[in-house]
Amino acid sequence: MGYTLIHNGTLIDGNGRSPLKNAAVLVQGNKITAVGRKDDIILPNDDITMIDARGGTILPGLIDTHVHIMFEGMNIPQMMTTPFSLNFYKAQQYMRRTIDAGITSVRDAAGADLGVKQAIEQGYIVGPRLQISITALSITGGHGDGWMPSGSNFDLFPPYPGMPSNICDGVEEVRKKVREVLRAGADIIKVCSTGGVLSPTDHPEFTQFSLEELEVMVQEAAYRRGVKVMSHAQGTEGVKNAVLAGIHSIEHGIFLDDEVIDLMVERGTFLVPTLLAPVAVLEMANMPEYGVRKARETIEIHSESIGKAYRAGVKIAMGTDAAVMPHGTNLRELGLMCSIGMSPMEALVATTKVAAECLGWEDRLGTVEAGKLADIVIAKTDPLADIRSLENNDNIALVMQDGKVLKDIRGK
Repeated sequence: MGYTLIHNGTLIDGNGRSPLKNAAVLVQGNKITAVGRKDDIILPNDDITMIDARGGTILPGLIDTHVHIMFEGMNIPQMMTTPFSLNFYKAQQYMRRTIDAGITSVRDAAGADLGVKQAIEQGYIVGPRLQISITALSITGGHGDGWMPSGSNFDLFPPYPGMPSNICDGVEEVRKKVREVLRAGADIIKVCSTGGVLSPTDHPEFTQFSLEELEVMVQEAAYRRGVKVMSHAQGTEGVKNAVLAGIHSIEHGIFLDDEVIDLMVERGTFLVPTLLAPVAVLEMANMPEYGVRKARETIEIHSESIGKAYRAGVKIAMGTDAAVMPHGTNLRELGLMCSIGMSPMEALVATTKVAAECLGWEDRLGTVEAGKLADIVIAKTDPLADIRSLENNDNIALVMQDGKVLKDIRGK
């Protein structure tokens, strides 16, 4: 396995430490073997590929813990007339744009099946490392139910081989459905414990699934190699039920009161804010009227809730709900995280170390350290001075994933 030395840059290693100037990172194959100042690293006698960071910032590969990599936007008429298989070809562009933004790993919050994950792993397509939930479990009439008042059905995640139906009601149906999703290859179970902004027949504050049903999901998932559960949870009661049931991460968290925030701190529950999602609903064309209306109702309280949770010490992992906004624009979330009180360094740690912990991948990703996988990004700018500079993909000069350079525009 050959060696690569990344040098002549300032390192932000993901741990929250002060940046290291004149830093270098030695990579052998797909692993980081040494990190420090260039003069302090003992170089092997073998031929070494040199990567000059050109004074930029060296970062860990960035992680988005909440995306939907298989679709983009909510133009319902267009989506209903698109041939099913075309979505897989379109998704290749979404994955490429995600990589170009410096996002080397994602947790897909419903829509990607085992074949999509394996296509990336086996090198058929370029894309972020995937952790998949397959589908999003929903009650009848819940956030994941595509029934329309017209009687028509619009399912974002229609059943097909590898994609079980997502509707389940009652403890025994829930138990069986979790088993079906695990059988299909899910790395994590996704559930909707409340309504949502983009569902036609409910509201973010509506509570969905009982505490007992949620507890069964957690139990069944844990029986399979300790699989975790993530919950789309926006209303206060539904968030509380999810935390009490032992769910690993709360997605969105629009309506958080002091009681549920304290519970999250006590139990170590992760919060994935997706602050960009309601902003994008208001920005994107062809969003359904009911989604735009609910986004307007919730956008301010959403930011207030995430700010309260941050100040209380809830563990925050970066996630965007990419698909609601265009893939590749993920890093707009960092500026929004700073707007609720986080420092640029804290936002970066939430997108690296804490995000890796949320995915259970902290032993191999999230920081630039010897022994970790060589997922490394070089930015042309200093994100601590201007966190929003990362929003421009032209400022992401180089992206390395698993030791392979997937993007290199340093000379442009």
